[in-house]
Amino acid sequence: MPKRSLRSLLCLTLLFLVAGSAAQAADFTEARPADWAQPVEKHYNLYQMSPTLYRSSLPDGGALPLLTKLKIGTVITFLPDSDASWLSTPGIKQVQLPYRTNHVDDSDILKALRAVQVAETNGPVLMHCKHGSDRTGLVAAMYRVVVQGWSKEDALNEMTEGGFGDSYHFKDGVRYMMQADVEKLRTALANGDCSTSVFALCSLKSWVNSTATAHHLDPRLALPEQ
Repeated sequence: MPKRSLRSLLCLTLLFLVAGSAAQAADFTEARPADWAQPVEKHYNLYQMSPTLYRSSLPDGGALPLLTKLKIGTVITFLPDSDASWLSTPGIKQVQLPYRTNHVDDSDILKALRAVQVAETNGPVLMHCKHGSDRTGLVAAMYRVVVQGWSKEDALNEMTEGGFGDSYHFKDGVRYMMQADVEKLRTALANGDCSTSVFALCSLKSWVNSTATAHHLDPRLALPEQ
């Protein structure tokens, strides 16, 4: 084959490969819904859910310049260990709300959602667990449903198919979401209740504390009826 023909064939092959790669990239971009959390930094499994909310795996000291760039004002961890070992940036508030997806209840979710909402008033928020998939994924999905009004189906699709981790880790979160009463959670969140049930341990503690406070303010309430 003449050198010119061979060169032309190689050029055509190269153009075909480049076009194919571009098409694949375009397909990948289009395959990810625009309203899903968008990737920011692969190493930390960092995604942006909204202008004021990010999610990730456990960061380290190397992530501090990135957090500063993103203007993160609060970091919320769902791990039993605090972030103090790596987070030393002045001005970034630390919130620790440990829980486990295989023992999660409405009070855990309400506490997390309320913490996010409060933190968002002070700037962008980063929430994380170890891998940024199961614990963070469940809170993210419940935020979508309870706060942003997504359907369970849409939130579950993002949680399990969004590229945040192995789908095996989502089984407990999916189980919780399927039985969660969204309207009760939304009402409890708006009312400042710690749970959707008056019989929950946190609700009983709140009732005992409020009763004790009332008796302290008005001793007559503690006197038996004559």
